Amino acid sequence: MTLQNLLGKTLDAVVPNRETVRRLLVAAERNLTDAALPALSTENRFDAAYKAIMQCAMIALHANGYRTLTSRPGHHQTVIQSLPQTIGLATDEMIVLDALRKQRNLADYDGDPVPDSTALDCINCARSLFAELKNWLAGNRPDLL
Repeated sequence: MTLQNLLGKTLDAVVPNRETVRRLLVAAERNLTDAALPALSTENRFDAAYKAIMQCAMIALHANGYRTLTSRPGHHQTVIQSLPQTIGLATDEMIVLDALRKQRNLADYDGDPVPDSTALDCINCARSLFAELKNWLAGNRPDLL
């Protein structure tokens, strides 16, 4: 799969801009902070960490000149599975993030409980992705920082 092949199907072309990246970085950092709040329920901590993962993945797409077509089904899957192409994320790390996406779907749409260990895994993955994204931006798109 190339990102170019997904244009018009699940992706749209955009002109990357610093303000969009800045807003999404601030939002992702805020969600990481919220995910660490012990007073929140496990599900809300998981949701905040998952949201940070999505925001990081959207930044990665945006920095490469794309955004998901959110009106089409599967945009969460597309944005996560594009990370190896956008920032060179290792495939095994992307697979873990995609498993968290599936867990999020089960929790949101079927009411499945989120185990504490899964919430902690999601928080750790979100922190790691945030750091990896910032390093990639600094090295590849410093104009967007």
